[in-house]
This record gives sequence, C-alpha cells and structure tokens, in this order.
Amino acid sequence: MPTALNYAQEYAQALAQAYPYVLHFADLRSTENDARYRWVGANTIQIPTISTTGRVDGDRDTISTATRNYNNQWETKTLTNHRKWSTLVHPMDIDETNFVATIQNITQVFNEEQKFPEMDAYLVSKVYADWTAVGKTADSTEITVDNILQLFDDYMTEMDDKNVPASGRILYVTPQVNKILKQAKEISRFVMNGENAISRAVRSLDEVKIETVPSVLMKTVYDFTEGWQPGVGAKQINMFLVHPSAVITPEKYVFAQLDPPSALSEGKYVYFEESYDDVFILNKRIDAIMFNIAA
Repeated sequence: MPTALNYAQEYAQALAQAYPYVLHFADLRSTENDARYRWVGANTIQIPTISTTGRVDGDRDTISTATRNYNNQWETKTLTNHRKWSTLVHPMDIDETNFVATIQNITQVFNEEQKFPEMDAYLVSKVYADWTAVGKTADSTEITVDNILQLFDDYMTEMDDKNVPASGRILYVTPQVNKILKQAKEISRFVMNGENAISRAVRSLDEVKIETVPSVLMKTVYDFTEGWQPGVGAKQINMFLVHPSAVITPEKYVFAQLDPPSALSEGKYVYFEESYDDVFILNKRIDAIMFNIAA
C-alpha cells in the first residue's frame, strides 16, 4: 500500500534525501564503440570486425596473383533490457506538501536513488555474465595489504601480454579494497603544500584510473524484478579492471513524458518513462576485462 504523504507545512522546498548515487560506470557508457554498430532489426545490432592475413616475402622478378587478403564479419548482439517507470501525482499533494512532492523532486529522487544505481548494477553484472559465459574465470584470491599490488601487477601483465592498450584502463574497486590499497606497503605517503596535511588518496596507479564504487553496486548477480537488489548466489566483486574499448552500451529507445491532469487521469499528473538498451562486451576484446571476486 502507498504510504501517506507528509503534509507538514514547515518542510522546506528542498528534500533532505540520502547522498545520491551517481553513474559510477559512466566512462563505460561513453565509448567510441557506441558509434560503430548498426541496427538490423527491432532489437538487434551488428558490430563490424575486420581480419587480414600477414605479410609474406617479396619477389623482384615475378608478380604474384592478386587475392583478397581481408575478411569482414559482423558481431551480432540482441538487446533484452526493457525498463519502465511511472507515477501519478495529484495537484493537491504538490500544494499540501509545500511543493515538496513535485514531479521535479520526485523524478530527481527516482533517478539518483533508483534508476542510476540500477544502471550501474546492470552494467557490471552484465559484463561479468558475458565474460564468464565465454569461459573466463574471475580471480578469487583474497586481497590483503601484502598482495594487492602484486595482484594488480599480475592483471596488468596479463593484459599487456594480450596486447590490450595500456592507456585508458580503469580499475573499479569497492571502498574496502580502496582502503587496503591505501594501506599497501609499497604505496608512498606525501605531505602536500608544505603543510601538515597528509594525502593518502590513491587516484591512479601506473596511469590506471581508479574509481571507487559502493560494494552494493559491485555484485555478480542482481534481481531486477522491481528496482534492483543483489540476486540469489551473488558474489562480491572486489576489483574490476577494464579497458572501455571492450564494452558497448547501445540504446534503442528512450521516452519520457509528463501529461497534465485530465479526465482520463482523474485530475492527476501522469509521468511515464521507458527505455530499451543493453550492455555487451566485444568478443575480440574479451582480454581487456579482469575480475577479482570474493571466494
């Protein structure tokens, strides 16, 4: 049952909500890949890939037969993430809550506390699901102050060996892992500005950008029946090392509209929004992703 609105007139016109979430994985939703795919149906995209043969020895005295030495293929992905949300707002509720229960405030809270964290939860769990579906296995080594940099070096070395671009990699960590990272024995401490303040913030490591993500948004499985919550059998993702070029986030349809009170809505405002999008990893860039999860 819907809970009663608080009609206290002394409420200010601003909401005292909890600290809002932001899109922690925003860098993975704005890559060059999102301009490379083509739509081939209502819910299907194709991503172009090209392969070529290697070079051979030249010959000064003869001419070899010309042949096509490249191949163009298409990597097909099908969207499945179809989401919607709506609400009614009575004009009297807006007035009697001293303009707290406005569409602007309601949708702001919805975005910051429901939609944005759901988008983060979907992205990380979908990348993990696709990555493990092709046979990859996450590292489950327990992270400590003694081994965290060694683990990071191992992940970096493996990516280097697979020719993943060194520039642009991002390391997503939980607050608990970030704390361990700051306490790692090899991490130096610096005195800033000649003052007594000591900075222990670790923003990058070997030119890899570090982003701290709330642990609740770093799970392997989520239940999206209504909103989002960790799913059955979900494990904690401790570290997620990725090059953004390995991820694609196609968006097919986005709609949002506010209708004024009418006879059909029995005098209420009606807000409705809907989206159809998804998150995929590129098959040829699977090696640009590494996970460490709780055992």
